[in-house]
Order: sequence, then C-alpha cells, then structure tokens
Amino acid sequence: MASDIAQTHELNDGTTIPAIGFGTYPLRGDEGVAAITSAITNGYRLLDTAVNYENEAEVGEAIRRAATEGVTRDELVVQSKIPGRDHAYEKAVLSVESSLRALGLERLDVGLIHWPNPSVGRFTEAWRALVDCRERGLVRSVGVSNFTPAHLARIIDDTGVVPAVNQVELHPLFPQAELRAEHERLGIRTESWSPLGKRQAPFDADPVAAAASAHGVEPAQVILRWQLQLGAIPLPKSGTASRQKANLDVFGFALTDDEMAAISGLGRSDGRLFGGDPDTHEEM
Repeated sequence: MASDIAQTHELNDGTTIPAIGFGTYPLRGDEGVAAITSAITNGYRLLDTAVNYENEAEVGEAIRRAATEGVTRDELVVQSKIPGRDHAYEKAVLSVESSLRALGLERLDVGLIHWPNPSVGRFTEAWRALVDCRERGLVRSVGVSNFTPAHLARIIDDTGVVPAVNQVELHPLFPQAELRAEHERLGIRTESWSPLGKRQAPFDADPVAAAASAHGVEPAQVILRWQLQLGAIPLPKSGTASRQKANLDVFGFALTDDEMAAISGLGRSDGRLFGGDPDTHEEM
C-alpha cells in the first residue's frame, strides 16, 4: 500500500490538520524522545500532548531533533491541553504559556481543554482564555476534549466561538454516533483518543478480521481506516517504528459500506475503556 501522509482536513477556522496524528501518552524520558522523533521521521505531522501527560519537554526535544533530519517546525501541527486544575481564566492563560515554554515553541497549533470537569464549573472560563490566547497569537486553533453536546452548547453560547475540534474516546466498541452527528452539525472535527481500543481492541472480532483478510492488511489498519472513513482523526500511539509506519499506511485501501457498518455494529453501551463519562469523570 502507499500512504498519503499529506492528506488533511480543513477546520472551521480555515486552517488545516493532518488526517491522522500521533498520540504521545505515556511516552517520557529518553525513550519517549526517541519514540516521538521516530514518529516524526516516519511521517507523522500531528503530535498530541497535554500538561497532564508530563511529556511536553520530550515532544519539544523530538521536534528539535527531527528538524536536524529535515522536518521543519512549520510542517508540524502540535496540540496540547489545559488541565482541570487550571480552568480559572488567568490560570488557563498561564497554562498555555507554560506549555509553550516546556515545548520550546512560540505557538501551539491547537490548544484544547482536557476535560470539562463539570463539578468545578469553570470550563467556560478556560474556553474564554483559549479564545483570547488565539487572539494573542499563542494558539492557532482552539478546541476541547471529552466535551458532550451540553458542554459544547455552553461554551458556544458563552462566547459565540465554536471549537475547531473535540477530542474524545472513539473506537469500534464506542463509536459515538450521536456525538459525531452533533459535531457534523456544528462543524467540529472529531479527534479520537485510544482509536484502536487499547487492551480491548477488537482485532479478533469477525468484522475486523474479515476486513483485514479481504484487504490484505492488519486488523489495526482496518480500525484506523474505519476511523478515517468516519471522518475522525485517529491518534494512535506506538513506540515501535514498524508499528508507527503500519499505523500510517492506511490510505491505500477503502472499506466497503457493509464493512463500515459491521465494525460500527461492534459498539455497545458499556464500551468505554474505563468509565470516562465526561459528566462524571474528572481529571485535575
């Protein structure tokens, strides 16, 4: 297969973002830097990190190392996330500034709120802070993570600004059809964390295995292709160069409508990986 790593999506603010990205949690230390550098040199151009991943410095170092191998900063889309403890307006601004220092960058390409933490009730402040950081040029695009339609409505009503992306748990066991439909209505691009389903990845499930056999690819590639055809941006993580390459090599085949429907049919009401319901789960 031939991969097309240049494939992108246009966001609602007119900027573009790669169709597949690299998740960096929990890559840390020297091994983390090596893995992230490998991902960049293997073709990934979207890098996803967060304050709470405690690896922004490693991501920044990998970006600098990749630059010596010919991948410039301007080719990369780097996104990070404001943690729950920093939802107050001033703290949210400081969080963005701190992320930039840790990364060694002048600008975040995408700034996100990591979780809404509704019991704290200050995610609207964090959203206003992100929007203002965009106006200051500290952030190019603004978005959220783990927001429900109700959370989205609150920040949009409060500011009139629609997030460019919402990064959520999305995999065959939890396909998020209703949320994706709301994103489509609002013009929000869906990003998928744990896009394969981690330890629960349904590699042996009949729809995945059958599609892998039919197309001569690996089950993980089938699931990532399913993500792409849903219109989502998957963020797979791997520290292994061969797996990084395989996870990118998903542009040379297409699943049929029946294959797509069968994989989506694996979804179940209790399909979340750890019960991370944004209405109740909170991370500071």
